[in-house]
Amino acid sequence: MASSSSSYSNPPCAACKFLRRKCLPGCIFAPYFPPEEPQKFANVHKIFGASNVSKLLNEILPHQREDAVNSLAYEAEARLKDPVYGCVGAISVLQRQVLHLQKELDATNADLMRYTGSDTSYPGTGFLNQMTAQFGRMGRGGGSFDPNSGYPITYPSQWNNDSNSPENGGNGSM
Repeated sequence: MASSSSSYSNPPCAACKFLRRKCLPGCIFAPYFPPEEPQKFANVHKIFGASNVSKLLNEILPHQREDAVNSLAYEAEARLKDPVYGCVGAISVLQRQVLHLQKELDATNADLMRYTGSDTSYPGTGFLNQMTAQFGRMGRGGGSFDPNSGYPITYPSQWNNDSNSPENGGNGSM
């Protein structure tokens, strides 16, 4: 009995426990699927299979394995939630949300410019005009407003490499 208790000094990794096999000292899964996270391996195994994950981990460089496992775990969880689109569906939803919020921000900034630029008799508009003039030109990704015309100047997002943008030497016109 003493020998069996010494072999269990380290609990098996989540992968070996799930696969019901002995976790050897050189187990490829042990560093990335700790025993405290059994669902992480269960999801990855269900979507990709243990054999495929093992092959993948053996083929890539050791310093890239943790990122690969995290990507596999994220994709597996996303695939379980959305079997058709997976993480691409989540990315698409977030992109649509960003676009919606961008339009809302642009509309709010246009309203702010219209209210602060047209009615100078309203108390406090001097401060708002100063703040808009100071910070309105600093907007990036959300656009800002031309203080002369009051129309929005749209800057490209970080994913859009627009050669006509002010950051790339253009004049910012569409």
